[in-house]
Amino acid sequence: MRDSRPQSIDILFTVLATPERQTLQQIQQRAMALLKLNQAVAALLPAPMKPWCRVANFRQGVLVLETANASWMMRLRYEQSGLLSALRAQILPSLSSIDIRINPTLATKGHLMTQNSSDRQKKDRGEVVQRRRLSPQSAEAIRHLAARSPEKLQKLLERLAGLAGEGANPTRRGK
Repeated sequence: MRDSRPQSIDILFTVLATPERQTLQQIQQRAMALLKLNQAVAALLPAPMKPWCRVANFRQGVLVLETANASWMMRLRYEQSGLLSALRAQILPSLSSIDIRINPTLATKGHLMTQNSSDRQKKDRGEVVQRRRLSPQSAEAIRHLAARSPEKLQKLLERLAGLAGEGANPTRRGK
């Protein structure tokens, strides 16, 4: 009879050592090293930059950082020399340079992180966090505009007007 109890993934990496699993173990170790490096870099960055930057890779003495857009890239370049010297002193003595690249997907993640953070701060202060809602008057104005619009735009405007008063109700949005 087979033993089908849940097992820790570490057991798969260490006990069952075959050439394929050694590759998996190397990937896991590299991912863990990059996560720790990302945490160290985030600790050295100024607070406003943390959601917008992350470690992408470290190879041949070059640390590759990703940032959300060109403006964050410029701000990170101002911090680059201090970051380089701090990382050399604390973690990576073999670090020769830092390469900064733009990754637009970080823009959406960073925006969500900062929005959630500000909402959390408002809740901690006792403030009510309100999301924007479309008023019934605005919905009526949009429907009036949709009546005079081309068919494709008309459908989109009517869909937008249908969101009035719903707030964040996900059950009605797909209809």
